[in-house]
Amino acid sequence: MDKRLIGLFNDGFPPIMDGVSLTVKNYAYWLNQKNENVCVVTPKIPGTQYTEKYPIYSYTSIPIPMRKPYRLGFPRIDLPFYEHICQKPFSLVHAHCPFSSGELAMRIAHSQHIPIIATFHSKYRDDFKRIIPNKTLLALLIRKIIRFYEAADEVWIPQAAVEDTIREYGYKGKVEIVDNGTEFSGSANILTLKSDMRKELNITDQELMFLFVGQHIKEKNPELIIDALSLIREKPFKMFFIGSGYAEKELHEQVKSLKLTNKIKFVGNLTDREQLKRYYAAADLFLFPSLYDNAPLVVREAASMQTPSLLLSGATSAEIVKDMQNGFLSGQSVSEFAQKLTYLIQSPEKVRQTGIAASNTIARSWENVAEEVQDRYKSLLKRYA
Repeated sequence: MDKRLIGLFNDGFPPIMDGVSLTVKNYAYWLNQKNENVCVVTPKIPGTQYTEKYPIYSYTSIPIPMRKPYRLGFPRIDLPFYEHICQKPFSLVHAHCPFSSGELAMRIAHSQHIPIIATFHSKYRDDFKRIIPNKTLLALLIRKIIRFYEAADEVWIPQAAVEDTIREYGYKGKVEIVDNGTEFSGSANILTLKSDMRKELNITDQELMFLFVGQHIKEKNPELIIDALSLIREKPFKMFFIGSGYAEKELHEQVKSLKLTNKIKFVGNLTDREQLKRYYAAADLFLFPSLYDNAPLVVREAASMQTPSLLLSGATSAEIVKDMQNGFLSGQSVSEFAQKLTYLIQSPEKVRQTGIAASNTIARSWENVAEEVQDRYKSLLKRYA
């Protein structure tokens, strides 16, 4: 491919540990491994020192209230950065969000007459609803987002069901499906990892271990998990929540009020990916009752460690799961979720077999994804030329 620069633009990058940030990191890592000249452009996180083998260009930002650790970036007022990045000879830019970094990518694409890809990752309307009660203003913001995607040369989505969301927002153009991957795919010694971690966490052979990984925000519906577990408190299980977010304190209080502190543990943020891998391996079931997520990486990560997910029927994220085959689906009520958990606690062999099927059908390596991405970049550059 043209050895001029490929730019990956996103409003988050590790140490911000969400699915889109990890997607960008894995794109950059594997494209670099495949000898592509790649860089990442993202808002600056004070105190962060990057050690990656590819350049990371960061610009002035401020914290977003109520959404720690996310940052609001201002690339155009950061004049030294802005002049520097605009002089970089890009061959292609890939925007992973439509906000400050995406707008910068679009400006560079237009000024340098190069192609731009935009991936639609998130349910932006749900993000805005909580803080913008005015429906007219909300509609204007969504329209602005869709205009951004309409201006891109290609629009990518991470799985087929996400098309329903972007169509609902008003986008009428073509979309390309490019799956997400997982860095844990192909892991060896899963059973050893499972055994060792369960001993460390004091999980007995008679107990099932449940796991949730993600932001502790109401949009992801974590309170449904706690309410459902309160209905089956006499069953042999332990539950671990990994992550943080604005609803974290409320979830702690919910657990205390339901007298579940001996059953449910909050681990907090976990940036050590190897340690997170051990939690996935130790778990019997990954609980993810979110209707908010489009194509969560965490479901693929769990599957790569032979841990099947319990999702809600009708959720976009549930598209890749076939109930009782490579994962489990539940109705959207607390009682239905609890009933499914009760059945699965009583069916450990079914859970185990389904986890193996999940690892064979859901988990895909980032290296394999990067090969597809590289081919798609080449194809777009050839057409654009």
